[in-house]
Amino acid sequence: MAEIVSFPDAGRAEGLLLRSLRDGVLRLVLNNPPANALSIALLEALMAELDKAGSDASVRVLVIASTGNVFSAGHDLKELTAHRADEDQGAGFFDRAFRLCADLMLKIANLPKPVIAEVDGLATAAGCQLVASCDLAICTDTSTFCTPGVNIGLFCSTPMVAVTRAAHRKQAMEMLLTGETIDASTAKDFGLVNRIVPKQYLAQVVAKYAGVIASKSPLTLKIGKEAFYRQLELPVEAAYDYAAKVMVDNMLTQDAEEGIGAFLGKRAPEWTGE
Repeated sequence: MAEIVSFPDAGRAEGLLLRSLRDGVLRLVLNNPPANALSIALLEALMAELDKAGSDASVRVLVIASTGNVFSAGHDLKELTAHRADEDQGAGFFDRAFRLCADLMLKIANLPKPVIAEVDGLATAAGCQLVASCDLAICTDTSTFCTPGVNIGLFCSTPMVAVTRAAHRKQAMEMLLTGETIDASTAKDFGLVNRIVPKQYLAQVVAKYAGVIASKSPLTLKIGKEAFYRQLELPVEAAYDYAAKVMVDNMLTQDAEEGIGAFLGKRAPEWTGE
C-alpha cells in the first residue's frame, strides 16, 4: 500500500530550504522534516531561488536534494485541511497552493539551466511531481515513488501532468489508478529516473553529472533545454523544422564557433556565453 504522510504544523519559513553554490552548481536542499512537505512557505522559497538562479551567471546547474529519509511527500495535508474552516471552505487557499506548485514545475521546465533531482527516500504525490519535472533524476537504490492521491479520495491530477510526461503512458496510469508505491528499479523502467546508485555514492554521482554539465557552454545549454521541451509538443515534421532553425541560430553564436574551433584545434574551449 502506498504511503500517505501527514505533516507537522506549517508556518516555519526559516531554514526550510538550504542553499549552497560551488563550481557553478547550486544545491537547493529541502529541509522541512520529517517529510519535506511542499508547504506554501517551501514552495515560495523554491520559486525565489529559481528566479534568482535563472539570471545568475555564476549558476550553471541546479540540484534539488533533501534532508532525512523522505525526499518529499508532497503538499502539506495539515496546512490544506486547516483552511477548510475558511469562509469559502478552503477553495481560495487550495487554488493558491496547487497553482503555486504548478508554477514551480513550469519554472523548472522554463529555467535556462539544467535541474537535477537528487532523490534519497520516498517521493510521493507532489514530491513525485517534483522529481518528474526535473531535467534529470538520480536516486538511491532504496528510494520509492508513488502518486497515492486515489487512496485518500484526491486524485493526483497536478502530479499527473509531470508524471505522464516523464513515464510511459500506461505505466503512469498504473501509478495514478492504484496509488501503489514503486521501487527505484521500477521507477527507472517507467522512465521517472535516469540512474540508481547506492546511498553512499548518491551525492558523489550527482556532483559528477552536475560538474560535467556545468563545464559546457551556458548559452548552448539554454538553447538546448528550451528546444528540447518545445519540440516535444510539436508534430514530427514541425519539430524538425523548428529544430533546424535552432541549429542555424546556435551555429551563429560565438560559443559554437569557439567550440568547433577548439575541437578541430584539439584544445579546451573557452566559453563566453555569447
